[in-house]
Amino acid sequence: MKLRLFFWFIFVLSSISSFSQNKIDLKADFDIENRKITISQTIQYKNASKDELQSIYLNDWNNSYSTKKTPLATRFAEEYNNKFHLAKNEDRGYSVITSIKQNNEALVFNQLKNQIDIIKVDLKTPLKPNESYTIDLEYIVQIPKDKFTDYGISESQNLSLRYWYITPAIYNDEWQYYSNKNLDDLFIPKADLTLEISYPQGYKITSELNLDKTHQTTNKQRVTLKGKDRINNKLFISKNPNFETIQNKGLSITSNINGEKIELLDRVLITEKVTKFIFENLGNYPHEKLLLTNIDYNKDPIYGLNFLPSFIKLYPNNFQYELKLLKVALHNYLENTLLINPRKEQWLFDGIQIYYLMNYVEEHYPDMKFLGSLANFWGVRSFHAADMDFNDKYVFAFMSMARTNRDQPLTMSKDSLLKFNYSIANKYKAGVGLKYLDDFINSNILENTIKSFLEQTKLKQTSPKAFETYLKTKTSKNIDWFFNDYLNTRKKIDFKIKSVKRTEDSITLTIKNKRDSNTPISLYTLNNDSIVSKSWIENVTKNKTITIPRNDANKLVLNYNRIIPEHNIRDNWKSLKGFFFNNKPFQFRLFKDIEDPNYNQVFLMPIAEFNNIYDGFTLGVKAYNTTLLRKQFNYKFQPRYALKSKSFTGSASASMTHYLQNSNLYSINYGIRGSYTSYASDLFVRKIIPSVTFLFRNDNDFRSNKRQRLKFRYLDINRDEDLSNTLNRTEPNYNIFNINYLNSNDNLINFSKWSTDLQIAKTFSKVSFNYEYRRLFESNRQLNLRFYTGAFINNKTDIASDYFSFALDRPTDYLFDYNYLGRSEASGIFSQQYITAEGGFKSKLETPFANQWISTINASTTLWKYVLVYGDVGFVKNKFDNANFVYDSGIRINLVTDYFEIYFPIYSNLGWEIGQPNYDQKIRFKFTVDPQSLLGLFRRRWY
Repeated sequence: MKLRLFFWFIFVLSSISSFSQNKIDLKADFDIENRKITISQTIQYKNASKDELQSIYLNDWNNSYSTKKTPLATRFAEEYNNKFHLAKNEDRGYSVITSIKQNNEALVFNQLKNQIDIIKVDLKTPLKPNESYTIDLEYIVQIPKDKFTDYGISESQNLSLRYWYITPAIYNDEWQYYSNKNLDDLFIPKADLTLEISYPQGYKITSELNLDKTHQTTNKQRVTLKGKDRINNKLFISKNPNFETIQNKGLSITSNINGEKIELLDRVLITEKVTKFIFENLGNYPHEKLLLTNIDYNKDPIYGLNFLPSFIKLYPNNFQYELKLLKVALHNYLENTLLINPRKEQWLFDGIQIYYLMNYVEEHYPDMKFLGSLANFWGVRSFHAADMDFNDKYVFAFMSMARTNRDQPLTMSKDSLLKFNYSIANKYKAGVGLKYLDDFINSNILENTIKSFLEQTKLKQTSPKAFETYLKTKTSKNIDWFFNDYLNTRKKIDFKIKSVKRTEDSITLTIKNKRDSNTPISLYTLNNDSIVSKSWIENVTKNKTITIPRNDANKLVLNYNRIIPEHNIRDNWKSLKGFFFNNKPFQFRLFKDIEDPNYNQVFLMPIAEFNNIYDGFTLGVKAYNTTLLRKQFNYKFQPRYALKSKSFTGSASASMTHYLQNSNLYSINYGIRGSYTSYASDLFVRKIIPSVTFLFRNDNDFRSNKRQRLKFRYLDINRDEDLSNTLNRTEPNYNIFNINYLNSNDNLINFSKWSTDLQIAKTFSKVSFNYEYRRLFESNRQLNLRFYTGAFINNKTDIASDYFSFALDRPTDYLFDYNYLGRSEASGIFSQQYITAEGGFKSKLETPFANQWISTINASTTLWKYVLVYGDVGFVKNKFDNANFVYDSGIRINLVTDYFEIYFPIYSNLGWEIGQPNYDQKIRFKFTVDPQSLLGLFRRRWY
């Protein structure tokens, strides 16, 4: 009893700010034709802290659209979203504040230097604790287009608004203000709202506030909306709104979530079903309306197979609509009632949402598979992925980041997370973590605690720390591991059964903790597939030996139900039938699959490729062990038959990757690869390349695109000799030791990359340096600069051969690094393929190689949209000759930078090329068909 009273005392103190009363009264006149809102506003805010305030801060997030240098604009650029940067100035929004007054006296205010969507206001007299300030504002809002964040004005002149008026920032011992970064996470105090809105005739208004008054004039409509203890106020003003309202148990659900193929009666029943589930698990909703929108869903969809075309129906229509409605309803319910800092404490919000999504599917759709109806199709049901339950996707998505060393702590600020983490992985880890905790505590304690916590803190400022304190009063088990290791660190969970000794009555086993996390692990004993017993093993620091009753068990399994997000589950079981039964059999499968921990999987994939014009199309098979989740050790064998060269070609590779945590050096990869393929007509090359690669990043900032790579490799090249081929007037076989260092900062606005390369061979050694810079200016003009210089330290190669020389426009690629379709072609369309390397020229000049040194500068800048003008200048130095000054210029059509480009030479050392014969043979093109390279266009937005 004393403990309970003590807790309530702490709880009351932590929630004291909930007794404050804030008010916002606003009059807004909408001029939709000119995208303008004229606003008169009064803010009353109580200082619930113990400090005296000299100044206050206001959130003006509409102003975050005003320039290309705001934190919002920077965020778009970081994620390679160029819509905002390339937009016209009139498409972006802004705010113009004409006055801020207190008691009819003007106050001094200013926008923060690097956060122009935050306003600092100096008060006339200090605001003492438990006193309130009242200020009056006059300002104009210019509404942005909705193409940037989905909120704003559409092409059809419909308004979808959020964060459209100025709000007070929270002070709780320190100011809690931050800029808009398209994360929908404004942290403001609850307030009583009164909004008087005037808008044109012909439009209808949708809001979750209560309609108080309406009035119509000749050209305008005026409504008064009111709400008590509100955080959000989304506002929709449209000509033909597609919202429908369903009344259920005193709550109106207003929604425009797509349910076109669901009959009205079914939509009503589904809404009642979802509402009942939420009320039973979270308690009653404190407001009269709950607004659910397509924008909410599109910003946080049911990830998984939502990327498939809409005509592919994996799930029943009712199931899809049900989960959409539930996910958005849980999101909006929590957002409007659980008053925590959404940028810094998001894990609790996400965890509860995903936890109940999982519980809902377990309760109502226990047999639903991740692949849906596809799981029963012939050819698909043999895949292990077809056995994957719908809820298994949550662990899978998080592990896709953990296995590649890109996971981040759940307690990290939301704006510091990679896009994939804040959109998917961290949400799922939070929900899975609560399921893990629930399984550990048992007895429905977690569900009951969440519900009572939400009921007691509803519409009161609270925190995850208060939730932790409350939960610990409900269980006697030690759950510090969850709030310490699981939430606050990137420590991986990974256990294995190290050894087993058995008698007729007992089993003595040793469990090894392969990582340094202090988390419990579940141990199951099984008789075939029937569970005999389950127990939790705690405090396994390194190794722990325990003895348990045998009870007819013939198998031991850790994490049998796979609720625990374990890094590697392939070593989680031991058979008690004998040593040989512990060896996992090989399993051969067609195409890549989900990892099956009970087998050593080998995947077979038919391949049909076109890699070069000499082999033509190649047919073959790829055998590999790589699953959809990354492994440390990977191998791949690709025997092929080339239809044109009528020969067997192929490649093989094996590599091991070690990931390091809490270090700028985050990955070490070493391995060997070899291949046999054509390099000219009826000529083949055999390559064997062992290598070691070190990858670096800023361990304190995963969002930074700064990367470094240090690579050591040894190339053993063996080519068929052809005396008639001028490229072979040197040794056809050679060995090269290569060291390459790359430093890059790949960004949309400012791109920079430099590298240095050292090559040592029997007949030569050379060093080179390459620097690239790209800038996208506010005028949308792009500037590209590249500098390359290289020199031979020594060169004993045949003076008549330029095979190892520096190239001005088309390297011979003796390292076989580039994806040439026709690497040995001297004429024809395939000789015109351009790869930005070495000299980087586009014109084919009379001195195309340098066997002593080379130094060039390549530049291009925008003429109009994707059309650029380019120019190259440099010096080429050969033995026994003076240095030659070289230059060229022309037009560059930049369809997709670095991937699809066309170059039209105009003027060079050769004169006006555009007027010379065979001009079509001078045009150069760059294109990429490599799937991995093209996938990089997607990855850079998410990782």
